[in-house]
Amino acid sequence: MPVAVAALALVPSPARAQNEPLLVPAVSQSRIEVRQGFTGARLLLYGAVMDPGGARATGNYDIVVVLKGPTEAVRIREKERIAGIWANAGSSDFRSAPAFFAVASSRPIRQIVDERTAAIYELGTDFIQLSPSGAIDPAEQARYAQGLVELRKRQGLYQENPGGVTIAENVLYQARIDLPSNVTTGRYTAETFAVSRGRVLASATARIEVVKAGLEGQVVTASQRWSFFYGLGAIALSLGMGWLAGRLFARG
Repeated sequence: MPVAVAALALVPSPARAQNEPLLVPAVSQSRIEVRQGFTGARLLLYGAVMDPGGARATGNYDIVVVLKGPTEAVRIREKERIAGIWANAGSSDFRSAPAFFAVASSRPIRQIVDERTAAIYELGTDFIQLSPSGAIDPAEQARYAQGLVELRKRQGLYQENPGGVTIAENVLYQARIDLPSNVTTGRYTAETFAVSRGRVLASATARIEVVKAGLEGQVVTASQRWSFFYGLGAIALSLGMGWLAGRLFARG
């Protein structure tokens, strides 16, 4: 897959002190096309930590990169073996769970920030804000949330890579994050954080589009733009296939 380098816009914090650093980030691909036979993609997120005046930063910083996919409603079910048969024993709904979530950091998160800061910025799979729906016991809610996270970890959709960010000369950094073949299409956000002494001092956000391409992409576009005619066409195709199958079996 060809690599197109795209510069990213900074998102400054509301109140930046004069001596706080600036992040100057970039990403290897701002648009990823999913075609037939797509086997995944590797994103390279890189950049520099600079002083506000444009000179190289003089402090020591940790870098954390968080890549999040589009949010979606999810129902997680619990299975239980009853009389030798696996059956649904319970379920919990989440209004907005990220379809993809990956964290890469220069050190393990627990060595960079405390749990409160990690929860504020979602620096880890233990701190994903899942937005549960309905009334449920907090302990049960936490169990279902953990089940969802573990399931998506096994699918390669939730990832953590402590030590996945390398920093050169306390200025230049880079991180690699792999998108699996089962990745969801949509808009992704890549947030980069510069951290020093447990405080997030700077952040920058980039957007990445994952889109379907080729014939499959054209079908998706048609279904979205001309949904009424697409529905009529699907019904007509189903009826035609049913009629053809009936004629073939009748001849046999």
